[in-house]
Amino acid sequence: MEFSSKLLENAVAEMSQLPGIGKRTALRLVLHLLKQPEDQTTALSEALTMMRNEINFCKNCHNISDTALCEICANHNRNERLVCVVEDIRDVMAIENTSQFRGHYHVLGGKISPMDGIGPGDLTIHSLVEKVKSGTIDELIFALSSTMEGDTTNFYIFKQIEPYNILTTTIARGIAVGDELEYADEVTLGRSILNRIPFENSLKST
Repeated sequence: MEFSSKLLENAVAEMSQLPGIGKRTALRLVLHLLKQPEDQTTALSEALTMMRNEINFCKNCHNISDTALCEICANHNRNERLVCVVEDIRDVMAIENTSQFRGHYHVLGGKISPMDGIGPGDLTIHSLVEKVKSGTIDELIFALSSTMEGDTTNFYIFKQIEPYNILTTTIARGIAVGDELEYADEVTLGRSILNRIPFENSLKST
């Protein structure tokens, strides 16, 4: 792809690094921004810069937040002794949209994936185990996507917390095997949360 401007080429190169954005799509987006009023493009760049510089991660659940404690963890009407383990903020948003869960979350920040160089130490598993050890959790719900990486991560965490005799459940398999949680429809995901099963049962069925 030939560019008449080095500035345009650099902008396209940066835009194309976003997930699912190829060079042609990046060029279309950059040219669109170039046609917009300057204050609109400036507002976009300032919003991205502010997000990158000022965003926080909740000190309790590791969810993305504007404050030290996210709105969910700060809500006293939610059951802090019921914790749902998810991969990232997209899964929190998906489950919250069902309006079927009133507990807290623990955001791992990914899944164990040796092929991608992601091990347990790259996730927030240690702080989750510490929560369990402290005795502040009654039930842990595994709500990772039903992929090989998700199942591996569930099993690793389960073995880490097994000595503490905590109730561990997993969302029902209304979510098809191999599906990502964020793409499940709200009704199916909501029922999967409500009809969760003991994690040991899911091990026997695999």
